Amino acid sequence: MLLENFLEDMRRQQHLIEREVRQYMTDYESSGKIDAVVQMIFRLVSWYNSWKPITELGPTILSAYTLAFQTHIFSIFPPSFSRGFKELIASTFSLSDTSCPPPWAIPQELQSTDRSPRRDYLLWIACETLGLLERYESLISSVCYEHIEVHVYGTCARKWDEPMIPKLRDWMTEKIVPWMIMPYARGAKNAEEARAMLQGVGSRFDYHVCKTLCDLRIQEIFDIIIDYPDSQSALQDLKVASSRPGFETFEQMMINRVRGRLQECLQRVDQRSQLVVTLRKANKKRLLHPGADTKDILTQYVSIIRCLRVIDPPGVLLYKVADPIRKYLRERPDTIRCIVASLVGDGESGESLVDENEPIQPLQQMQADDFTDPNWEPEPIDAGPDFRTNKPSDVISTLVSIYDSKDLFVKELQVLLTQRLLAVRDGNYERERRNIEILKIRFGEAALQVCEVMLRDMTDSRRIDQHVQAQKEGPLHPTIISRHFWPPLQTNSFTMPGQFREIQESYAREYHLFKPDKRLYWLSHLGTIHLDVELQDRTVSAEVPPLEASIAEFFSQKDTWTVDELATELKSVEKTAILKALTTWIDLGVIKEGDENKYILLEIAEATPTKAPARHAPVVEEVTPALVAQQQQAEQMKVFWKFIEGMLTNLGSLPLARIQTMLKFAPGYDQTIDQLAEFMEAARREGLVTVKDGMWRLHQ
Repeated sequence: MLLENFLEDMRRQQHLIEREVRQYMTDYESSGKIDAVVQMIFRLVSWYNSWKPITELGPTILSAYTLAFQTHIFSIFPPSFSRGFKELIASTFSLSDTSCPPPWAIPQELQSTDRSPRRDYLLWIACETLGLLERYESLISSVCYEHIEVHVYGTCARKWDEPMIPKLRDWMTEKIVPWMIMPYARGAKNAEEARAMLQGVGSRFDYHVCKTLCDLRIQEIFDIIIDYPDSQSALQDLKVASSRPGFETFEQMMINRVRGRLQECLQRVDQRSQLVVTLRKANKKRLLHPGADTKDILTQYVSIIRCLRVIDPPGVLLYKVADPIRKYLRERPDTIRCIVASLVGDGESGESLVDENEPIQPLQQMQADDFTDPNWEPEPIDAGPDFRTNKPSDVISTLVSIYDSKDLFVKELQVLLTQRLLAVRDGNYERERRNIEILKIRFGEAALQVCEVMLRDMTDSRRIDQHVQAQKEGPLHPTIISRHFWPPLQTNSFTMPGQFREIQESYAREYHLFKPDKRLYWLSHLGTIHLDVELQDRTVSAEVPPLEASIAEFFSQKDTWTVDELATELKSVEKTAILKALTTWIDLGVIKEGDENKYILLEIAEATPTKAPARHAPVVEEVTPALVAQQQQAEQMKVFWKFIEGMLTNLGSLPLARIQTMLKFAPGYDQTIDQLAEFMEAARREGLVTVKDGMWRLHQ
């Protein structure tokens, strides 16, 4: 009866509290300062203490009074109180660093004592008295989460040159753990009891530190990979923060941190799927588009391989991220050429894709699992059905595995070696010989036999030339190669005119005397010729391609030529190439362009005009001596078109698989069904065949 009367009297006076709460919150909403919220909390504590029953009445009445008082104030708090209380809790993080604390921070009666409590001591006691800590527990936790996020993003963003997790752990120990004592361990009597009370919430906050850092590094992952290896520390942070979750307690984590065992934190956060999604989106947006150079894509792909192996050694992340890159590179026509150029150390291709510190080793092939191996481990739990842990581990093997067969790489190696050998002027082939020996280790000796024949042809060519020159000395020093062992070269029916043809025929006769069973087939459009053009008042020396030399020979016969006349004489040469050759001699001052598309020989040099008229030389692509691998493949498929045409003529419509099976009986056929499908699609576009429901037939 006494308790009911007491509570009823309290309820009749609650309008006084409600009026003051309304006044304080109105002040806060108008000014935006948290001082009004603090004053209201301390005022409510005064009301609580003023009405609190004496202890002699027992704990039952005190508990009932406390519950009734807290229930009432919670019911009268306006919605803006949550925002103000959140700002108030956030301000407690900076109390220890400020030189001018607010008046409520340090109790007046404790300021002069030798052992003062922390500055926010009275605030937390007041919040506990009013039940605010339990009522707004999630809000208090969210304040700490946001404080952690601000600190992590402020101190770790784009800072990749040093590990950040140890610094974050030190910051947690110095700033967060002391702050946690009042809201979460204020009733602890000793350090052991406090540690036990902080175990659960401390583990959550440490998890949030790792998760926030992981989110930041995932947002930066594309740039981190670009900056590799200078960003090695950031990758280690991501590895520590992003691995699969485990069951470590906060107390164990703190002990391990003190011991320096950061590896234990590998089990804190699992952000692997987010890493894959983010990196794939970044690759699609910033890498896999027509504006990106193939060499840049390959360089970034190699960096992705190395970086993701740091984060995830089994390779599950790499498998998921690399699949779109590999498909895109497979569709690019110059991918093989860029990889091969890097293998042979092409100086013009920029940085090498191969780390010079990595040992040279044979290409690794995928092998079946050996379940008898005592060290065998099952595949990771998040691996896909097509993932294999025994995939190639070195970079070159991974790049070569983009394609189903290494034959295309071997053919491209032969093409690149052709260009490099034909470009050597001094007879020094040591660099190419060294490259071949290195490539033998990677691709095997059998695949590089043709390259050895090509290199031997170059040395034999010099020996043969020395013999021919000894029999009849002449100005011609050709490179003689074996037609059946070299890649197909660019052909042209262009024939050298005048004295150049006579020199070729003379050399061929001497060669035939030395090699009666062989004959020379001249590729007149390849090579260079050193000319001394003697005019009336000067001699012009130049080293030019054969076409330019032929133009000079024609001008030695008569002084004026038109492009049409030169095209008639040269027959198979296009007019754009003739115009380019004429531009060379115009630049050297040997000929000039006259009226009516005529070109005139300048026996006597003309005075240089003050401002020469601008000439727009036609754009002509440089002639590469050898066909690239894709062109060779297209030429081979043209040979097999007769077989395909015969099948479809005799058997009518056939599916692609049947055509592939029958073509395997043709000598020299080694194409895959995907390559056959591309060829058939090209034939369909040209109107040679039609397809319906997967059945191919000749176009009627």
